[in-house]
Parts: sequence; C-alpha cells; structure tokens
Amino acid sequence: MNKPANHYGNAPVLQHHEFLWIKDYLYKNAGIVLNESKQVMVMGRLEKRLRYYDLSSYTEYFKLFTKPGFENERVIAIDLLTTNETYFFREPAHFDFFTGSILPQYSSYRSFRVWSAASSSGEEAYTLAMLLAEYGRGMQWEILGTDISTRILDKAKRGLYPSQASEKIPPDLLKKYCLKGTGEYDGFLLIDPALRRNVKFDYANLIGNLPDLGRFEVIFLRNVMIYFDIETKQRLLERILKSLQPGGYFFVSHSESLNGLNTELQLIRPSIYRKPEKF
Repeated sequence: MNKPANHYGNAPVLQHHEFLWIKDYLYKNAGIVLNESKQVMVMGRLEKRLRYYDLSSYTEYFKLFTKPGFENERVIAIDLLTTNETYFFREPAHFDFFTGSILPQYSSYRSFRVWSAASSSGEEAYTLAMLLAEYGRGMQWEILGTDISTRILDKAKRGLYPSQASEKIPPDLLKKYCLKGTGEYDGFLLIDPALRRNVKFDYANLIGNLPDLGRFEVIFLRNVMIYFDIETKQRLLERILKSLQPGGYFFVSHSESLNGLNTELQLIRPSIYRKPEKF
C-alpha cells in the first residue's frame, strides 16, 4: 500500500507553508531569523513532538500553540529550535581582558555583577565564576546566566558536563574548581558546589519583556545577534543596555559587531565595548 505523499516513512513531512508559519512564529516570539536551508532541521527537531501527541501533520501541532492549557508547548518548541553551542573559555582573549583590565578596576567594589545573557548550558557563566574566584579575591561577586531554553538551563543549573568539556579549562583552575565524577558519574566533571553558589540561572526571552534583573558591571551577549536582523538587534541592544552600569563593559563575539546600530557604547577593542560614565 502506498503511503500518503506528505509522509516520509512514518514521519510527516514539514510542508513549505508550515515552515513559513513556524519561521514567522519564531521571529515574532524569539527574534530568530530562519533561512530556507533550515526546513529539514526544523522538521527533525519537532518531529518527536508530533509523535508525542500522535499527530499526522505539523499544522495540527502548530494549532496546539493557540489552545488554552498548551502554553508550555510553545516554550518547548522554541527550546527545540534554539541552537545551544558553547564551551568553557570560548574566545579566550575576552577572558584575558576581563581578568587583566576589568577586574583591577573593580577590586574595591562591594558588589560586582556579571550577566551571561545567553548562557546556554552554563559554560560561559562558570568560566567567569572560576576567574572571579581566582582573580577577584576579596570581591563580593555574583553571576546571572539567562537563556530562552528551559531545557538547557536545567543542564546549566546542574553544572555537570562530560569530561571532554575540560579540554579548554586551564589545569590549575580545573583542579581547583571542578570535581571528577566517580561511579555512575564516571566520565563527567562537576562544577564545585562552592563556586555554583554565586552563579544563578533563570529564564529570559531577550526580545520579550525582561524581568527586573538589576544592574551589572559586565554583560556578555556573545553569539546571539548573528541570528537576528538589524531591527531586532537594535531593540535587543536598547533593552539589554538598560541593565549595564555606566562605565560597564559589554561583550559580543568576535564574529559580531555593533556596526549599523544606534548606540553610544564606546569601542574598546574588537567585540568589547564600554558604556560611557554619563549615559
């Protein structure tokens, strides 16, 4: 017996008009721009949700988004379509600047706060925590990591990573701030609980209504704006910078810049900016 034309094997095929719907939905609700080459990726990541609800088309699945009681499904869908790729000490020049140029300026501060605004699974936040524990002795510090993916935030809160994740961590910091897994956790490393106490993780949609997070001396927003168009970048920047203290530092990735955006941030080095003291 021939299978329906819109199925591949037993899995529904994401039709182009369905892809355009989720593309528009993701842009409006997460600011992410999907290009046409991502249709297969979308189908692969959402197909398990169709199986979960025993649905025969993506249109049926998308209709769930508007039904009362399925609010969490929208979060799950965005979660699955959000790329989360990071590792410890990614773009090390940023961390050299952080310890060599920024921390000495704030050594007398009673409170020093850093926001890892797209923290993913937590490697960036814990990298900063190791450096503050090592080079910010005597400082009262706090790190907040936020992400749109609740699934990946759960991983960040655990602080448990495969042992191969340690490859980029300097050996002395690895020994001080990471625990080697044993028994059922053999092959894993755990961020020291004492370090994790100063690192908090919470959900935040950066293009939505942000909760009152307070002010930060340093904000990392790396490998995020590459997914946004110029209008979304501008809105995002205006929203984020409200939380940056005057004189504070703002980091983007080396593959990003603020060219074409309306901002009073001062370029310190490529991908490193500073908010004027009077802003």
